[in-house]
Amino acid sequence: MAIRKIPQRKCIGCNTSKDKKELIRVVRNAEGEISIDMTGKKPGRGAYICNDPKCLKAAIKGKKLDSPAFAKEINKLGLEGKSSIAFL
Repeated sequence: MAIRKIPQRKCIGCNTSKDKKELIRVVRNAEGEISIDMTGKKPGRGAYICNDPKCLKAAIKGKKLDSPAFAKEINKLGLEGKSSIAFL
């Protein structure tokens, strides 16, 4: 029997690859709403982050959550320059 491949994703905070199940997915849906997806199955554009406050701080400091996947919503609301984490 073949061994199943475990999906890997990269944390946007610490930039390390980990098993998908170990990370938290932040997703922006078609309506532009940003939310946390603990199941990893919500539709929409997503990014992964470790369950560690240091990674969250690094993602905010590096403006990783202001990437094009999330920036559209921020610009539409007139909140340029502010971190999208405020919407979570």
